[in-house]
Amino acid sequence: MSKLTLSISQSVIEEAKKYAKSSGKSLSSIVEEYLKSLSESQGSRGEKPKNKILAELRGSVKLPEEYRNASYKEILQEALLEKYLKDESNG
Repeated sequence: MSKLTLSISQSVIEEAKKYAKSSGKSLSSIVEEYLKSLSESQGSRGEKPKNKILAELRGSVKLPEEYRNASYKEILQEALLEKYLKDESNG
């Protein structure tokens, strides 16, 4: 375990200590958890996600093989063509 020195205003430290005590955790563990959450929320290439929900969903949908290298625009275009061409042949 390494030590880290931070410069934080006294009022913030006092409030943080109160919060830590009320949650049954040490201030160090709270700071460590927060720093971990920052690094975990970044994408696989170290980029910040634009939306936390999107970051959490990343990889949860498995696309069919033909769409794996396609852009969103290409997939949307294909779906719209299929939808409206199918509707025309039925109408």
